[in-house]
Amino acid sequence: TGNTSFDHHYIYHIAWAARILSVTKPELHVDISSSLYFCTLISAFIKTDFYDYRPADISLSNLKMGCADLTSLHFHDNSLQSLSCMHTIEHIGLGRYGDPIDPEGDLKAINELKRVLAPGGNLLFVVPIGKEAKIQFNAHRIYTYNQILSYFNDLDLIEFSLIADNPNLDDFIENADPNLTELCSYGCGCFWFKKEENKCQGC
Repeated sequence: TGNTSFDHHYIYHIAWAARILSVTKPELHVDISSSLYFCTLISAFIKTDFYDYRPADISLSNLKMGCADLTSLHFHDNSLQSLSCMHTIEHIGLGRYGDPIDPEGDLKAINELKRVLAPGGNLLFVVPIGKEAKIQFNAHRIYTYNQILSYFNDLDLIEFSLIADNPNLDDFIENADPNLTELCSYGCGCFWFKKEENKCQGC
């Protein structure tokens, strides 16, 4: 072939998140169940803790692997300054990866991410996005832009970027116009959220 094919969602969202971390430069970054390519990559320049329902047996310097349930995280309230959960929430509660069936699993997981994020902390959050919200059981959910904003209405949106599935749009659109999601069926929304300094859940 003339060009090398690649998975647009996974190539672009990992590059998007790594670029943000190269700017924010946290002392420790905690990732919950995102791509193993992501946590192994960023551990080269950021101390990284990775947690998954099914942890991987990976041994690298600067990288800690552990087990966690996104619907009941073991972290204290308001404790994590730098957090990511990318292309994961859409699966929670659908049983695809051996987790219990729970129609509200994704909402429980979102609430847990907000609970553990520290005031002033950054959350990198990535999910499938499009013009219509739907569940493609038991593969994944697709969300709308406004739906995600409503779930995170107590956080500040710093940046929204879009990986589009519409041939009339660029593959990756940084700082995207949210209206472009209406032109997508199975795009990928990249949300950078921040918790206000004076927001403290559980205090």
